[in-house]
Amino acid sequence: MEIICLNCFYLAILTVKLFFNMNIHCRVYLLFALVLVSSVALAQEQDKEQSKLYMEQADLIMEATKAIDDARPIMVTAADYDTTNIRANFEAGHFHIESIGRDLAVKYFLRVYRQDPNYRFDLEYWVANSYHYGLKFDKALDFYNRYRDRLTKKPNYTGRDKMDMKEVDRRIQECKNGKEFIADPKPYSISNMGREINSEYEDYGPVLNADETEIIFTTRRRDGNTNENVADDNKPYEDIFVADLSGGKWSSAKNIGPTLNGQYSDSNLTLSYDGQLLFIYKDDGNGDIYVSEKNKSGGWDTPTPLPGIINSSARESSVSISADGNILFFSSERPGGYGASDIYMCTKSSNGEWSRVKNLGPTINTPYEEDGPSISFDGKTLYFSSAGHKTMGGLDIFKSTLINADRNEWSEPENIGYPINSPDDDVYFTASKDEKKWYYSSVREDGMGYTDIYVITPSEEKKKEPPVVPTKEPVKEEPKKEEPKSEEPKKEVPPVVVIPKKEEPKKEVQPIKYVITVVDAETKTPLEAKVRMQGLKDKVVVGSVDKGQGSIEFNIKATTSKDYRITVEREGYIFQTITEKIAGASTEARSIDKTIEMRKLVVGAVSILRNIYFDFEKATFRTESYGELNKLETMMKQNQNLKVEISGHTDFIGSKHFNKRLSEKRAAAVKSFLVSKGIDTRRIKTAGYGEERPLASNDDEKEGRSLNRRVEFKVLGN
Repeated sequence: MEIICLNCFYLAILTVKLFFNMNIHCRVYLLFALVLVSSVALAQEQDKEQSKLYMEQADLIMEATKAIDDARPIMVTAADYDTTNIRANFEAGHFHIESIGRDLAVKYFLRVYRQDPNYRFDLEYWVANSYHYGLKFDKALDFYNRYRDRLTKKPNYTGRDKMDMKEVDRRIQECKNGKEFIADPKPYSISNMGREINSEYEDYGPVLNADETEIIFTTRRRDGNTNENVADDNKPYEDIFVADLSGGKWSSAKNIGPTLNGQYSDSNLTLSYDGQLLFIYKDDGNGDIYVSEKNKSGGWDTPTPLPGIINSSARESSVSISADGNILFFSSERPGGYGASDIYMCTKSSNGEWSRVKNLGPTINTPYEEDGPSISFDGKTLYFSSAGHKTMGGLDIFKSTLINADRNEWSEPENIGYPINSPDDDVYFTASKDEKKWYYSSVREDGMGYTDIYVITPSEEKKKEPPVVPTKEPVKEEPKKEEPKSEEPKKEVPPVVVIPKKEEPKKEVQPIKYVITVVDAETKTPLEAKVRMQGLKDKVVVGSVDKGQGSIEFNIKATTSKDYRITVEREGYIFQTITEKIAGASTEARSIDKTIEMRKLVVGAVSILRNIYFDFEKATFRTESYGELNKLETMMKQNQNLKVEISGHTDFIGSKHFNKRLSEKRAAAVKSFLVSKGIDTRRIKTAGYGEERPLASNDDEKEGRSLNRRVEFKVLGN
């Protein structure tokens, strides 16, 4: 490390101590400068002194602000500079758990655990918690049970670093539920709504009008935000945005305007089915619900508090209104409920006020949190989020059917399943009028930033229709001639005994057992890796069971031949994205074994990023590129010493000069994405080779030119 870098850090530490004496504008620039300073050095080797300096800088940022997204990469650098720095590594894991990339925290917690399993009383709980978020349920159960044993041996421990037995047992059950849900996922197709709606910041809370031509949502993006200042976490305040659907395409979302968006946070809650009333949330009175009416000019009137007795001195955080506008469902933390937050309903009186507030009762509400109610168009199905029913972690989305309106009776809530639900919070779910689409926000692998807004459609396989048998023309019967009567007595004919045919039992379709074993390419030893499988086009997730020893068993139920996308990731190795065509399941049991070899990130290793797509003759990413980009980002963050060359390649269509420039721009776009995610710019070199390095003949589009249009990365150092 150069001396100038040390001086930069001392200066940064001294400067941050002046933080509280600055106005909000200076604070924003200061934090931005600190992040730049933090990227001066690369974690190339162990350095205890540098680790200490980075840790102090992260501590000072957290003392002065709540900007955990700024402090997290700095603390991670401190942990990677000195893997024996126990506090830096614990805090690096803790910052991940408290923000984003929660499954990445386990790396840092395990470093602490290996050195000092007694560093914190609840350390095993946090190791388990990170595995839990990463869907590694068996490993999570192992560490939850280790912590449970610790609690059992010291039942009278009262330290602040204690997690109660009730909480641990709850997490253990969530892991068991998660294993069940992932083994049998629901046939949902979940698609990112694209860059017209989503940004690199948080986008959430989608609500739509009845014909789904207008979407209103909350965002913390910088572009178009009405606030010059930022919140205490160094992010823009919440603003409400809107977009319209025309010709089957969404317009670019824009700020809904200053009437609804003030100087601080403003968020939407729901939109009436006729699109004329917008309900929003404000921080007044610990959190109240307001309503705004659309005026004749198409704008929105100044929001006013809901009339009646819905708002209380406690927090009211979400709301949904029936199609006729007469019944309101909302969540509230008011006293007298069953838990932290309950769901209530009320009706509109003759004078337009909301009255007759009723708790939905113990079938819906639990001792834990219930939030985000959404009533269907027909008023018979209630969707909501709960942390207390059969969840796989955090808030999961459930549905319940109205049995008897007079008695306020609802059916037992049903978890709508994986992959919509996850171990993280899943909330603010809304259905289309015909119940054929749903919308919600989530942190997913193909996201553009933090939470993105997604559209969900059921993806049921088309059933084969029975063959049509042509109808025959009716045959005209000739009149029967009467036989002359015989004088002799008729002989008795014994009755015919008809023996019924024994029906063969109908054979059921047997899921294909598709077993993937991940091994090291050099040693052929099994590797534990993160493996996912889903339909290439419909994006329907395939159920899986972790068999251990690097083997994952997927159960393919589709009866038609499909292309599947398989992704494999492991720290220290090049991630892989593979496409496989697999024949449909039948009544015959079938098993397929596949071995995937993973290569280490050694100098000179090259990999093609086949699933990064650009607009035609442009260097702008298509929505379907973000899954691959996010995997590249994760690989760079997991391997802090990794340096790569990103290179762009084209086919031979167009001039050599144009192709050269286009390939350079596309490589630069990938680098820009990684840098925006906190990857040090000096770790990434770019190059554009145009049509110079084809993989196949350019004479054929499918087997040649499409293969040549690609982005690659090459390992330069690790």
